[in-house]
Amino acid sequence: MASHLVKSDSTDCQNPRELEPEMPDTPQLSSLEKSDLPFSECSGLFYKDETLEKELNVLKMHMAGTQKEAVLGQQRNLPCIAPLLSTAEERPHRVSARVRGSLPEWLRGCLLRVGPGKFEFGKDRYNHWFDGMALLHQFRLEKGTVTYRSKFLQSDTYKTNSAHNRIVISEFGTLAFPDPCKNIFERFMSKFEMTDMTDNTNVNYVQYKGDYYVSTETNFMNKVDIETLEKTEKVDWSKFVAVNGATAHPHYDPDGTAYNMGNSYGPQGCYYNIIRVPPEKVDLGETIHGAQVVCSIVSSEKMKPSYYHSFGMTKNYIIFIEQPLKMKLWKIVTSKIRGKAFSDGISWEPQYNTRFHVVHKHTGQLLPGMYYSKPFVSFHQINSFEDQGCIVLDLCCQDDGGNLDVYQLQNLRKAGEGLDQVYNSAARSFPRRFVLPLDVGVNVSVGQNLSPLSYCSASAVKQADGKIWCSYENLYFGDLKEEGGIEFPQINYGQFSGKKYHFFYGCGFRHLVGDSLIKADVVNKTLKVWREDGFYPSEPIFVPVPGANEEDAGVILSVVITPNPNESNFLLVLDARSFEELGRAEVPVQMPCGFHGTFISM
Repeated sequence: MASHLVKSDSTDCQNPRELEPEMPDTPQLSSLEKSDLPFSECSGLFYKDETLEKELNVLKMHMAGTQKEAVLGQQRNLPCIAPLLSTAEERPHRVSARVRGSLPEWLRGCLLRVGPGKFEFGKDRYNHWFDGMALLHQFRLEKGTVTYRSKFLQSDTYKTNSAHNRIVISEFGTLAFPDPCKNIFERFMSKFEMTDMTDNTNVNYVQYKGDYYVSTETNFMNKVDIETLEKTEKVDWSKFVAVNGATAHPHYDPDGTAYNMGNSYGPQGCYYNIIRVPPEKVDLGETIHGAQVVCSIVSSEKMKPSYYHSFGMTKNYIIFIEQPLKMKLWKIVTSKIRGKAFSDGISWEPQYNTRFHVVHKHTGQLLPGMYYSKPFVSFHQINSFEDQGCIVLDLCCQDDGGNLDVYQLQNLRKAGEGLDQVYNSAARSFPRRFVLPLDVGVNVSVGQNLSPLSYCSASAVKQADGKIWCSYENLYFGDLKEEGGIEFPQINYGQFSGKKYHFFYGCGFRHLVGDSLIKADVVNKTLKVWREDGFYPSEPIFVPVPGANEEDAGVILSVVITPNPNESNFLLVLDARSFEELGRAEVPVQMPCGFHGTFISM
């Protein structure tokens, strides 16, 4: 099976963890019954202590039944999706869509999406899905009609590569090679030149102070005119705050204040920084002026910070997840000299546990609670809220962080048995709920479950050394396994972000890209599914009915594409409550698989 999966040649670290011993999961806890001496999870030592044995039995009771691993079915005869991961032509002039069904009259605005759309320059080819040049998409809905247009982002990276007709700027999974016109000595010396950072912002649309930007995870964003899809300005985070990049998934307060996270590196080590951007401009020419770091969290390891794609936020707190998907800085810094891509420096190291950091977002205070869980990786958080003195954190989680290698283009473009084996080797993502109690004072007993939430089986148990061991609750029943898990979660963000909620929406993954849309009920743990064979929907975007208060009063928008040249791609509109199709707008235009987007009402 491994021979069919193209992986980077990085070697996972096998040395024992120096800073935090791995916490055993439930099966390991059961070994307590076979030993004459109680075992302390926190130290890995044995003690003749009957009190501690009783406390650990309490811990075992609370953890039992909550950490069961999903046994996933294997897929066979998966259809080839290579056309969905191939270069597309831009369509800068509006194309009228053919509308089938009926679109709500109140649905007026633009669905904006971004993702990779060009995978080669001249004879040079990108290696990874994340590397493709950003293609901007716009669906304009008005009075029951729909038009479509697309345009390649005119980033400096795109323009430089185009001018040289080769890949000049390195990307996540592709190292740019020296100019072939140089002599051997010049090509060798170019390995020691500073690598230009890409501004190919192909991950998400984000908003700051009323303006829209396309963003990735470097220090650059590109401001975009949402009507014309033209780039209007390039913005560098490092000119405003001391960070070397920021996520493409900021959070927003109701007044428009934005929060994001970005790393900084220095002689003292690595820091995870929480950034706040004010909601309004003082001057019309402003971008992210006034941005400030409100808290810096020290990385557990000086030269191996965790990779993260998003974070959680409630009304009062930011939740950062330090997970064992590690960035080996020395490998990243020396990647050009070694002839390796940046992705070679990222490794899954499950000998580390996952840690949750909680910061009061108004004061910048890092809470003293030390919350840990078994190793997992999460790319997208679903929602977070506060209840009865706890933070409830819902995430899409995987138990294996090696999936970044799966998205090498050689893997995604396979067919037949090779494609099946790539899919069957990949980890699936499932929704889990964690509870982080805010009061973890010295008066709390060891072995005590600190979660008071009667509706949630997740536990948070105090250890002898004061750490809190967090066991999750699965937010699904077995039917979600049949859908291949779920990713790209979205909620009714404007009304329910940071609040107790009932529903979220996402893509099911019975293929390497999403092949269904799912409405998940986190209270009753039920699903509603939309699927059409041979078609692959994008991240679902929830658009609320104007003035409605019900959580699922609205529609779901998703761009549905197909590798079949005889079928049209289309914008799908579902009733969010019933999850039934209201209509679709067919566009006879090639569209590659993308990442994220947003809807702007008019």
